Amino acid sequence: MSWRIRIVHATGYRYDAPVRESYNELRLTPRSDGRQNVIVSRIETTPSSRLYRYDDYWGTAVTAFDLHAPHRELAVVATSVVETSDPPSVVRTATWAELDGEAVRDRQTEMLEFTTYVPREPALERIARGFRRRADPADAVLAACRWVREHLAYRPGSTGVHTSAVEAWQAGEGVCQDFVHLTLVLLRSVGIPCRYVSGYLLPRGDTQVRQTVQGQSHAWVEAWTGGWWAYDPTNDVEVGQQHVQVAWGRDYADVAPMRGVYTGGRGTALEVRVDMTRLA
Repeated sequence: MSWRIRIVHATGYRYDAPVRESYNELRLTPRSDGRQNVIVSRIETTPSSRLYRYDDYWGTAVTAFDLHAPHRELAVVATSVVETSDPPSVVRTATWAELDGEAVRDRQTEMLEFTTYVPREPALERIARGFRRRADPADAVLAACRWVREHLAYRPGSTGVHTSAVEAWQAGEGVCQDFVHLTLVLLRSVGIPCRYVSGYLLPRGDTQVRQTVQGQSHAWVEAWTGGWWAYDPTNDVEVGQQHVQVAWGRDYADVAPMRGVYTGGRGTALEVRVDMTRLA
C-alpha cells in the first residue's frame, strides 16, 4: 500500500548586520527510487535567487544558490509531494565469506570506511564481534540496531551536528544522527557495508489523511547483505511508508540539509520547521 505525503521544510536565518554575499547548497529534494516516487518538488528563497540543480557524487539532488544583495534575513522553503510504499524485505543472500571477499570490499569500500563521525573504536569493535557470531549477516545488522537502541537514550538537544558516534556512546544519549552513526561503527567494524540515510519521518500515530502535523528531519541506516535494505535504529522499526528518503552517504557530512558560507553580519537566530500531511 502506498501513501502520498506532502512535506514543507522551512528554514529561517537572521543576522545582526547585513550579509553582503551568501553561497549555499541544499539537500532537501527527496529521491525517486524503487520505494518512493516524487510527484512534485520545489524550493523557494527569500530574498529570491536563481537556483541551480545538480546531482552530487552519491546521486543526491543538490540545489545551489548565491545572493549578492545585502540582506539581514534568509528564508528557504522546500515543498515536496512524495508517494511512499513498503520497503523491500530484509536481504539475506550474502554470507560472511562473501562480505570478507575482495570483490565486495572493493565495490563497497566507501561504505566500509571509518570517518570523523564514524571513527574506529576498539571497545565497540569487541562488541561488534559478538554480532558477527550470528550465522546470518542480516541478523547481525538487526542485532546491532537493537543494541544501539538499548544503550543510547534518545534525548533532543543532548548532542550537536559535530558529535561523533563515540562521543554520543560515551555520553549514553543522543539524537537520531547519533543512533545511526553508532550503528555504522558497529557494522563497519565487522565488514558489513552500510550508509547513512537522511530524510523525514511522519510521527507514528499522526497518519490521518489531510491532517497536517509537525514532522521531523530524521535519519536511518541502510546495510548491504547481498542487496541494500533499510532499518531505523532510533525507533527499532523497519523503514516504511512514514519514512521519506532524501539523501545518503558515508555519514552526516555527506547529507547535511543546508550548508554555505557568507560574509557580513553574525547569525543570531535559526528557525526550522517541518510540516507533514498525509494526502492519501
